Amino acid sequence: MMIIIIFLLDYWISLKTEPYIYHNADDISHSSVGVVLGTSKYIKGGGINTFYKNRIDGAVNLYKSGKVDYLLVSGDNALRSYNEPITMKRDLLKAGVPNSAIVLDYAGFRTLDSIIRANKVFDANNFTIITQEFHCERALFIALSQGIDAKCFSVPTPNNINVIRLREMLARMSAFLDIYILNREPKYLGPVIPIMSEIDNSGKMDENIDLLDQ
Repeated sequence: MMIIIIFLLDYWISLKTEPYIYHNADDISHSSVGVVLGTSKYIKGGGINTFYKNRIDGAVNLYKSGKVDYLLVSGDNALRSYNEPITMKRDLLKAGVPNSAIVLDYAGFRTLDSIIRANKVFDANNFTIITQEFHCERALFIALSQGIDAKCFSVPTPNNINVIRLREMLARMSAFLDIYILNREPKYLGPVIPIMSEIDNSGKMDENIDLLDQ
């Protein structure tokens, strides 16, 4: 019975979020903020994580085509040696996105944290999520449940993701329980910090990045 429920929930979330997912940058309307969901840059054993690369490429594409004004990079900052937001910022800067257009969210530990914090902490209500399609669906499901006006730019998904897709089905069940049963909030919320106030502090962010490079 539980397996049937998981499959039905998976299908329902895909169906519910389909109208808000775009695959072509030309088709997506402008949003002030693009939320880039974090993941590890490298895979185990070495090499660049294609999921990561495609999200960065998608974010650069949206910014340079004028579809977003700012990029909020949200990810895990659990260790000094593992910092998804700073890693993403470095690569966005290398790709030509100006420092003034990048904001870091160090507390995007889960998709739920990233989406709700974008709204409640960074004061963004109309934003574009940037990630792979299967992840778009869960992120949008969370956004819609919170009354957030969001859409998603789906970047290419690597081949052979059967195991990841199974994990995603379980993650969707977990998200449903978090929202509708457990009423979970992000691990950290805190005061509202509008995007523009974060941009004003961009110099301090660069100082932190320089320290990590030492």
